[in-house]
Amino acid sequence: MRFVIQRVKQASVQVNGESVGSIKKGYLVLIGVSDTDTETVADKLVKKMIGLRIFEDENGKTNLSLADVGGSLLLVSQFTLYANCRKGNRPSFTEAGAPDRAEALYRYIIDECKKSVPEVQTGIFGAEMEVGLINDGPFTILLDSEKM
Repeated sequence: MRFVIQRVKQASVQVNGESVGSIKKGYLVLIGVSDTDTETVADKLVKKMIGLRIFEDENGKTNLSLADVGGSLLLVSQFTLYANCRKGNRPSFTEAGAPDRAEALYRYIIDECKKSVPEVQTGIFGAEMEVGLINDGPFTILLDSEKM
């Protein structure tokens, strides 16, 4: 499982020209799921993501968590995080999870985040989405379950 976490001042996602999710200060999280991922793996990444201290305190040090700043989450499914570009110029996506399994884990992640984050917005699984953001920093972190 892979989470690309972007600290944002604001972020939004649109489908067919309509806003389906939008947040102010918080994280835009792109979520990629593989066939080997489980709810246990998701729990580990969610816990790490929510506990990250990447917001600045009064001294300018990255020392505050999402909860400390009253931040929100915008969670967007992104199977292309499992693109394999080793051979040729056309990426292979065979390492990405099967859609039904990936959607179930994506929904699980949303539910788990809602247990500890007051505002959780989402994209629409499998839809063509337009994602907009103002990256704060920029500050972007990759959490990869295979490297934790």
